Amino acid sequence: MRQTMRFLDLLLMSVNNLRRRKLRTTLTVLGVVIGTASIVVMVSLGIGLKELTMEQYEASGSLTAITVYSQNRWGNNDTSKEPNYITDDTVKLLKRVEHVQAVSPMLSFYVVMKQGVYEAQLGMNGVSREYMEQISIGEGSLPEPGGDLAMVVGNQAARNFYNTKSKGGYRNYDEIPDVDFLNKPMFVVFDTNAYYQAQSGGSREGGSPSKPPKKYMIPTAAMVEGGVDDWNSYSYDVYVDIDSLKAQLKRVFGKDPIPGQPTNKKGKPYNYFIYDQAIVYADDMSNVTTVQKEITDMGYQAYSSMEWLEQSQQQYNMIQAVLGGIGAVSLFVAAIGIANTMMMSIYERTKEIGIIKVLGCDMGVIRNMFLLESGFIGFMGGMIGIILSYTLSIVINKFLGAAQLMMGIDGDISRIPPWLSGSAILFAIFVGMAAGFFPALRAMKLSPLAAIRNE
Repeated sequence: MRQTMRFLDLLLMSVNNLRRRKLRTTLTVLGVVIGTASIVVMVSLGIGLKELTMEQYEASGSLTAITVYSQNRWGNNDTSKEPNYITDDTVKLLKRVEHVQAVSPMLSFYVVMKQGVYEAQLGMNGVSREYMEQISIGEGSLPEPGGDLAMVVGNQAARNFYNTKSKGGYRNYDEIPDVDFLNKPMFVVFDTNAYYQAQSGGSREGGSPSKPPKKYMIPTAAMVEGGVDDWNSYSYDVYVDIDSLKAQLKRVFGKDPIPGQPTNKKGKPYNYFIYDQAIVYADDMSNVTTVQKEITDMGYQAYSSMEWLEQSQQQYNMIQAVLGGIGAVSLFVAAIGIANTMMMSIYERTKEIGIIKVLGCDMGVIRNMFLLESGFIGFMGGMIGIILSYTLSIVINKFLGAAQLMMGIDGDISRIPPWLSGSAILFAIFVGMAAGFFPALRAMKLSPLAAIRNE
């Protein structure tokens, strides 16, 4: 009659067998530790590179955003065709594209800003509420759509100001001008041509001196999150509600042509606004490429971060596979060590195996006993290897962190997610049991009488 054993008894017997050969078990476990730590650290570097790339693209704008330009952005080379400018009709057309969640036209306009002795020329971008909601706000809150003109100012905008008396500024003397957008009045000049003409002493038609244009006090509603040295895609410019900007430009220029707006063949301005670009937001990252292609087929230029992100992710997947393969070599060597340990254990315990067989113990028990021993070696090596991996990851991030900051990259390059830790332990157990499989089969095939006679 075949005898079976409870799993707990079998596990305790396997652990006791390993404890009897402490030095050999320790060296075998050490091999698994090194192998597991090598794989985890190598893979963590690949994961860190991928996630850092993703974070950099997210910092430069939404990953679901597609920037749409007119083919005539830099001028209409083919005068026989009507320019395909981006207008309100274009925005309505883009909104009807499948998988498009929102569309924000962008109207860019250069203005002069003045506060005390400080002055700067900055880009003012009229955008929709959907676009503004993508901006991380540090202080203040977003302006209400359609209300009075109010600004969301980039966190590095102050670097563009200079002292009109001493000519000092960030660009000249590497000093941050004392400009306070939130607490001091900011005056904005929209007619920059007239402003610089008056500054240089120019004259208008008829010979009369040019008058300085009117300055408007525009409040700052919010500041973009970050310090003057923290870059993001919203750092340098100023953002306002697009409808408020259009109303302001109509007040400033009246029936005169608005600078930057194209004119028809007769040199007359259009009776509607033409936008520099439009930002299309797809409903999901997976649909960005499809939406972008459809927009391109409509005759517009389209750009998205997904183009570069997909290429980068493919490259990093290859890097991660190579790094993981390098680490796997160490674990393969550890597997050979486990197999060797199990084979030596069989030779040393041949008589014991023979007695167990003579007593009528089931063959599966003998097999499971050796599989549990090898699996337990993998488990111990995997657990200690994970602890070592986290330690190495902290060291790597600490020493490479300073170098990354110098290159403008902020974030850990070695990242060990929970799923990687769990997978590494399970893989180590699997490798251990796989390495002990053939020694376990050999133990099962031993002749009981020959094993008992063995000295």
